[in-house]
Amino acid sequence: MQQLAQMGFRRVVLARELSIQEIAAIHKAVPEVELEVFVHGALCVSYSGRCYASEYCFGRSANRGECAQFCRLPFTLKDADGNVIEQDKHLLSLKDFAQLDNLERLVEAGAVSFKIEGRLKDADYVKNVTAAYSQKLNSIISAHPDRYQRASMGRCSYTFQPDIHKSFNRGFTTYFADGRCAGQASFLTPKSIGEYVGKVKEIRGNSFNVSSVTSFANGDGMCFFSPQGKLIGFRVNKAEGNRIFPHKMPAGITPGTVLYRNYDQTFQKQLSKPSSERKVMLSMTFTVTPTELQLSVTDEHGHNGTATMPYEYQKANTPQEDNIRRQLTKAGGTIYNVVQLQINTQVETPFIPSSHLTTLRRQCLENVKGEKNNSPLGTCDAFTKATGRLKELSIVNCQFSTVNSQLSAASKLSTLNSKLSTASKLYTLNSKLSAPQELIFSRYCLRHELGYCTKGGRKAPWREPLTLHLADGKSFKIKFDCKQCEMYIMR
Repeated sequence: MQQLAQMGFRRVVLARELSIQEIAAIHKAVPEVELEVFVHGALCVSYSGRCYASEYCFGRSANRGECAQFCRLPFTLKDADGNVIEQDKHLLSLKDFAQLDNLERLVEAGAVSFKIEGRLKDADYVKNVTAAYSQKLNSIISAHPDRYQRASMGRCSYTFQPDIHKSFNRGFTTYFADGRCAGQASFLTPKSIGEYVGKVKEIRGNSFNVSSVTSFANGDGMCFFSPQGKLIGFRVNKAEGNRIFPHKMPAGITPGTVLYRNYDQTFQKQLSKPSSERKVMLSMTFTVTPTELQLSVTDEHGHNGTATMPYEYQKANTPQEDNIRRQLTKAGGTIYNVVQLQINTQVETPFIPSSHLTTLRRQCLENVKGEKNNSPLGTCDAFTKATGRLKELSIVNCQFSTVNSQLSAASKLSTLNSKLSTASKLYTLNSKLSAPQELIFSRYCLRHELGYCTKGGRKAPWREPLTLHLADGKSFKIKFDCKQCEMYIMR
């Protein structure tokens, strides 16, 4: 990382596999480099950029954005004697990443930017998940206003209550946030199971009752696991309180069956409409003198705007404060939301025409826009400098790509990572070598996930090496590097 900083890199995107403690150590070593971290979305079982299984099996390179989801397939795990350890399980299919509860710890560790998966996700997913994390960030900033502020201006309000469990997910894991832990994979299915909603209480004819406080709606999508571990889904044709009438009664459902909802009809209707509004918070001060009206505003990042207007004092017959507040805080057609208005009058009960107040407000808001455009946070010069830096990074990336392509032809790849530079072989697209090669490099460990980590002292009831088998007859050896705490899937 220090070498990257010396080369001029100002921001790096860290690997998902890093723990919060490791992120903090990186920040301490190179505090001048901004750290960007992933916080939510699908997890690849391999280190990013080090998966060659999809290309090997299906001719689609995961490192070129064409992943065929090799790790989501069902595998049969066998030991060295051919004994079956796990039959047709999704042994490499990781749960989805969710660091919502660790967001404040990541901020304290030095992360300044958070990445949420958006590729191939629909608008509803993006709306819901980003809103959940945005609200969490707001709470962190509100708790520590002296330490943190948003890089961008404005605050969003929502017409729905964000809930990450209501969007596509395979169950959630914090992965290695606090070191290696169990429960990182979803062996039973790579599909979305959604949110837990309760258990089947009673079955009566073509309907059943659910023991739950959840509200259900016609059109909800629900699912459950059969005794054989198969995920079975069905659509709710009609919901009457906690009594569910499926479109077709699913086979295998019994009293006590655990139910999940992976499509919330009511929630989806909320998301399908305009569901958020972003506003910049403003504070106003209005001053009345015998000869002048003055309005000044300050936005949440300290940008100021002022407008004045000549005024000939007239005494009002009735109180005017309510009308003054109503006219000056009308910012509906703008990007602003007035959260505070202070009124100072140097004359007794002044009468001010509403047209004067409206004109003054509009001029003042225009002036604060001008102030913002001339500030370090909003100038064209600042944008140009940022764009220039991105161009510099792009040039560096292109240079690395060229070098990598040349080295690829020689079946070797050189990177800044010292660990990779010691590797004797790397899989390449044109490789025809017959020797075993690593298709997947992973910090996730299947042995640990099954509860037989050698460091834990529990002896496994099998003889290694282990092999993974696909239904089409392909098989892959598993190699464990316990010293490095890594696993490799070999061809």
